[in-house]
Amino acid sequence: MTENTKTGNKNWRPATTLVHGGTTRSPFGETSEAIYLTQGFVYDSAEAAEARFNGEDPGFVYSRYANPTVAMFEDRIKALEGAKAARGTASGMAAVNLALMASVKAGDHVIAAKALFGSCRYICETLLPRFGVESTLVDGTDIEQWKAAVRPNTKAMFLESPTNPTLDVIDIAAVAEISRNIGARLVIDNVFATPLYQSPLKLGADVVVYSATKHIDGQGRCLGGVVLSDEEWITDEVMPFVKHTGPHMSPFSAWVLLKGLETLPLRVARQTESAGRIADFLAGQSKVSRLIYPGRDDHPQADVVKRQMSGGSTMVAFEIDGGKEAAFRFTNALETIRLSNNLGDAKSLITHPATTTHQSIGEEAREELNISDGILRLSVGLEDPLDLLEDVEKALGAI
Repeated sequence: MTENTKTGNKNWRPATTLVHGGTTRSPFGETSEAIYLTQGFVYDSAEAAEARFNGEDPGFVYSRYANPTVAMFEDRIKALEGAKAARGTASGMAAVNLALMASVKAGDHVIAAKALFGSCRYICETLLPRFGVESTLVDGTDIEQWKAAVRPNTKAMFLESPTNPTLDVIDIAAVAEISRNIGARLVIDNVFATPLYQSPLKLGADVVVYSATKHIDGQGRCLGGVVLSDEEWITDEVMPFVKHTGPHMSPFSAWVLLKGLETLPLRVARQTESAGRIADFLAGQSKVSRLIYPGRDDHPQADVVKRQMSGGSTMVAFEIDGGKEAAFRFTNALETIRLSNNLGDAKSLITHPATTTHQSIGEEAREELNISDGILRLSVGLEDPLDLLEDVEKALGAI
């Protein structure tokens, strides 16, 4: 048995919500959230079991459906996001797949921005059509393309902002107006902005998804994802999908992610500050032909950034002169910054998207998205920024 604390105190600011929001305690009164590593739950009587299964008793039934530790994570993240309901998933891609699959059926149509993570494009271009759902990819920064792609059977729209890996920023409010006018559901992958720097629901989105593996964990420990939206859609469409297909988050991952949420504001603020310093340094280097950072005035969508984001980013994208060979030489010369396809970690990580995260979309699609062989994606961590700058400067010298 558990007793609720001050879950959802509307007077709490984000940092306090991320420490206390959603917490439930057992009769032992533990300080840290408990991990309920259980598959199922027992009932006092057959009548109690019947009431639990028919919904008269709102308690837990099975950890594939819901679990007390996972529920704490869901309550905390929804309080931060300003959502009415949330469902934790086993990974970020499970969250994206869940959000889209729960929004459409055979015969429907989805519009998505072209600038997507490779696996997200796979869902839109390959997986959905297998189940009779058509999809159209558009330049997300061109609002007229969103309008032109609308069909009578358009039921969902999907985008990342900032995008992976080139950090384009899409006008969420403008896309939300289009989706609202046609009764479609707008799904936003908000992982690069984090819930601290961008609030898609306030901008008109219907659904927000996160790979909690990234900044929310922030220390490279576990996988996780979350889908946030209104209570009716989560209950009627998302919950049956979770119940019958099994993408639910594990209790242990939920506990790790609860610990990550506690320090999220501190980590993201430090990472953003360091990312800004590195971006400013790279902007002045002759061997860098292109620099993209949402915190700078020279960002391609700087006006949109100022309207819808409250901070820059922990991510920096830049292009090295000399293509793949020069980019590899730069990457291999780094010592403090490590090579990995993850991001949002306490450790600074760099990725060559053309040969890793976006290799699967093909050369033609990469060219269309300006993902050249010289592009690198840097996720800035918590190291001393001077050590990172020295590492970058030394690596530039190796080109």
